[in-house]
Amino acid sequence: MTLRDVGFYLRGRLNRGMSRVINRRRPPAPLAPAAPLEEVVRGSGTPLALTKLLEGRSNAARQAALARYFDAHAIPFERHPFATFEGAGDNFTVDIGAGERVLLLAAHHDAVPGSPGANDNAASVAILLALYARVQRAVPAGVRVRLLFAACEELGYLGARHYVRQAGVTGLAGVLSLELCGIGDSLAVWDAGADTPFLSTVRAAFDGLGLRSDESYHVVGRIPVFGSDHRAFAAAGVPAYGLTVIPRANARPLREFIFRPVRGAILNLSHRPVPFDTYHTSRDALATLDPVALDSVVTALEALIAEMK
Repeated sequence: MTLRDVGFYLRGRLNRGMSRVINRRRPPAPLAPAAPLEEVVRGSGTPLALTKLLEGRSNAARQAALARYFDAHAIPFERHPFATFEGAGDNFTVDIGAGERVLLLAAHHDAVPGSPGANDNAASVAILLALYARVQRAVPAGVRVRLLFAACEELGYLGARHYVRQAGVTGLAGVLSLELCGIGDSLAVWDAGADTPFLSTVRAAFDGLGLRSDESYHVVGRIPVFGSDHRAFAAAGVPAYGLTVIPRANARPLREFIFRPVRGAILNLSHRPVPFDTYHTSRDALATLDPVALDSVVTALEALIAEMK
C-alpha cells in the first residue's frame, strides 16, 4: 500500500464521517423494496427505468444485478475482482469501438449502507447503460470508449485504485466519472483546475450542443472533501474530472456548501442545497430524480464521444 493509497483511504473515512455529521439531525426515511430484478432487466432502456436496476439493493446485490444485465443483453464485459483489507468487490468494463485512444467514462455501482443510492450512484450507472445502446456505431475511428463500473467508490475510490494498478493508464486520453447526475438542469465538470486538451474537448462538445459556459454548464477547480473515482486516474497523471448535474438556481448555496464544507454543513443543518439534501441518506430514492437531467447527460456524453475524433 502506497502513501497515496493511505491518503485515499483516509479521505474515504473523512467523507463518510462528514456524511454522518451532516445527516445526524435527519431521521431516516423508510426504505422501499427494490424493483423485481428481471422486470428491470427486461424492461425499458431509459436511464430512469434502468436506475431501478441498482436502487434499493445491497452492494452485493447491486454488483450481481449489473452482471445479470450484461448477460441478459449479451453485452461483452470484463470482470476485475479485487480484495484488500479495505474491502472487496468487482469492477466491470465494457468497451465500445477498438481504437488505441481511450475515453474512459466511469460510474461506481456501490452505495453507502442505509441509502437506496438512486442519485448516488444508480442514476449514473443507468446513464452509461443507456449510452452503450445508443453509440454502438457512433464512436470515431481510432477511438475506444471504455465504460468502467467501479466497486467500492465509497471506500476511498478503492475499486478505481485497483483498476489503475491492474490495467494501467496507457492510451487514456481522458476520464470522466459520473456522480449525482439525476437532479438539476446544469452540468458541472469539477476537479478541473488546469486547462488540458481533454478539457478543451469537453468544453467544445458542450458548446456544440448550445450549452453556455457558467450557465448551463460549469467548469470548476478541485473540490475539497467530496471526490470520486476520477481521482485515482488523476493521481496517475491522466486528465480526469468529475461530472455532476446541479440545479442552476442553487449554484450559489452549492458553491458555499462544497467549497467550504464544514461551514456549509453548519449553515445548512436544517436544509442542505439540492442535490446534497438526499446525498448519503435514506431519501436518495428514484422519486427524487428528474428524467430530463439523466437524458441530458446521455446527450452530453454522445456529443463528447463525437468530439473525440
